[in-house]
Amino acid sequence: MAGKDHYYNKSKQEGYRSRAAYKLKQLDREENLLHEGKTVVDLGAAPGGWLQVAAEEVGDEGLVVGVDLQRIDPVEGVETVRGDMTDESTKEVVRELAGDSVDVVVSDMAPNMTGEYSVDHARSVHLARQAFETALDVLDSGGDLVVKVFEGPDLDDLREEVDEEFQYVRTMSPDASRDSSSEVYLVAKGRLTAPVGEGDELEVEIVDEGSEGDGVAKVENYTLFVSGVEEGDTVTVVVTEIKPRFGFAKPV
Repeated sequence: MAGKDHYYNKSKQEGYRSRAAYKLKQLDREENLLHEGKTVVDLGAAPGGWLQVAAEEVGDEGLVVGVDLQRIDPVEGVETVRGDMTDESTKEVVRELAGDSVDVVVSDMAPNMTGEYSVDHARSVHLARQAFETALDVLDSGGDLVVKVFEGPDLDDLREEVDEEFQYVRTMSPDASRDSSSEVYLVAKGRLTAPVGEGDELEVEIVDEGSEGDGVAKVENYTLFVSGVEEGDTVTVVVTEIKPRFGFAKPV
């Protein structure tokens, strides 16, 4: 019968709301995303298959929050928010529920399909970028992101944007995805956040020399390139520019 494939039947037998549950299970197995006690936010969570998987994995000590414009039928151990994930008011409710330490943001959202490849791809990239930008607002330092997108010409640019904000990004295609589907998942590990801001003054030790001759200082494993200093110096610097992986400073 059309559509009644292995994972569809398996989801019915095992009580999951959608076959998509097995996609998250595989992504988790391969990238070690979900753990006991973690806080997970699922964007576009209806009907709730990913919520069920996340709740099983984080256990009673963890927290799962699902966000969707549609109503989500209750899932044991899960908080749900009905609203637009891009609205600040919705994000604020998520923050109130999840606190300041969201460990993982996941999104299995897909656009309404038109059947026109270029349109569907562009819409999927737009949704994925919205999920990515929302994740940047709520994820804690070191947190992880999973987001679905359709393959196409704009995928590489999106991946580059995500890569700038995380330690690494992997493109994955779970076995549970249909053979005819062009969907892939960007799995981004290790949200990068700087422990300093532009204009901050602090004392640092120069521990190395960069390829351009600048001194290298470490602040909580964050790299600062400092001009006009030498390895072994201890100096007071002012931070002049911040990027996700590194920043620049100069002596005061």
